[in-house]
Amino acid sequence: MNILKPQKIHFQKLEKRKLSDNRKEENFEYCHFCDEEWNEIELLDFNFEYCKFSHICMQKGRFEKITWKDVIFENCDFSNTEFIQSAFIRCEFQNCKLSGSNLSENRLYHTCFLETNASYLNLSMASVENVLFKETNLKNSYFQETKIKNLSFEKANLEQTQFFKTSLKEVDLSTCQIEGIAISPEDIKGAIVDQLQAMDLMYLLGVKVKH
Repeated sequence: MNILKPQKIHFQKLEKRKLSDNRKEENFEYCHFCDEEWNEIELLDFNFEYCKFSHICMQKGRFEKITWKDVIFENCDFSNTEFIQSAFIRCEFQNCKLSGSNLSENRLYHTCFLETNASYLNLSMASVENVLFKETNLKNSYFQETKIKNLSFEKANLEQTQFFKTSLKEVDLSTCQIEGIAISPEDIKGAIVDQLQAMDLMYLLGVKVKH
């Protein structure tokens, strides 16, 4: 999949900033936020463009109407955080924690999740286009009525993940863990799986495999 990533040339000269010192601003450009812990933070109507977040801990936060454009997140912890009416455009999450986070009804466009813990992630009714989950834990996550286009999973953990009214047609799951995946025959139709995974999905047809 050809995903547009944040261009590194824009991150060569970033100004070091602290979110805790600049909450009156609404737009941040070419900023580097690092080594900051601020749990249960609430941000409303902010725009971040060409920014980098490194070793940021913001658990149980609430981010509403936030636009993240050309943003890199490295070693950040957004566990149990709510993202409301927000958009991620050309963003990259590297070795982050998003466990229990709510991204429902958000827009994700050309965004990568790499080696990230996103178990119990909620992407229900989100718009997901050109998005990659690589070596990412999505166990027990939710994709309910999610609009997807060019969604890719590479060595992702999809155990007990729930897909409801979310078609995986032409989505390659062959490198993923899918044990206990909850999905209807209609939504799994056209997905790409390997032989062993096909056996795991036989239950959808009401078929019992004799050993």
